[in-house]
Amino acid sequence: MKTITSRENPLLKSARKLAASSKERKKAGKTLLDGIHLVTAYHQAGGVPEAILVSVSAQDHPEIRDFIHNQPPENLIVLSDELFREISTVDTPTGIVALIRIPQPVDGKVNCCVLLEDIQDPGNLGSILRSAAAAGIGQIYLSTGCVDAWSPKVLRAGMGAHFHLSIHESSDLVAVARNFQGQVVATTLGTEKTLFSLDLSGQTAFVIGNEGAGVSESLLEAADSRVMIPMPGAAESLNAAAAAAICFFERVRQIG
Repeated sequence: MKTITSRENPLLKSARKLAASSKERKKAGKTLLDGIHLVTAYHQAGGVPEAILVSVSAQDHPEIRDFIHNQPPENLIVLSDELFREISTVDTPTGIVALIRIPQPVDGKVNCCVLLEDIQDPGNLGSILRSAAAAGIGQIYLSTGCVDAWSPKVLRAGMGAHFHLSIHESSDLVAVARNFQGQVVATTLGTEKTLFSLDLSGQTAFVIGNEGAGVSESLLEAADSRVMIPMPGAAESLNAAAAAAICFFERVRQIG
């Protein structure tokens, strides 16, 4: 197990940049997993971190201690609590961070996929990814206007869902929609057709739009169906993550 004591250590400098910058994450093709839950989820999904950084005090935490005990010593790096705070992405440092290479998306047979247009809120994106993974949806396409899918906040909100999804960032969603072999269903207001009136048991692509602007007209035109979720109450609209979850699990209900 290696110990780093200098702020100028190259690995530590790289970790600081990855924690703070989306541009740096995309350039390096790497990100940080902050916290034992995310690190364990990545490990259980078959991921192998490039490095695991642990604070001195965290070595006494039972869950962290048990985890690092079963890791290759050459991958383990101990930092002082002060140095660890410099790379932690949360206000209260968790004590363990894994440096990983961002998985490349893999195309495969698609029964259901999700097209996300300009989702800006990290919590919303993470929640949508979590719901998609729970619903058995494997392929996710993000427009260039979406928040960084591998940012610390999105990763925390996703709760490990990232490692069970193929996430295609900077996608041309109109092209994806036009090339999809099944039906493309866009959620929008101002239409009478409801989500619950559709047969979703076949190949389906769900389109979820920006939190404020919704789905763009060009993407709506590429969809086969425009649907709304009935809202008998007083709310003007649903949160994007809530709307997405309703869509996903209506399909789960229909396919049994």
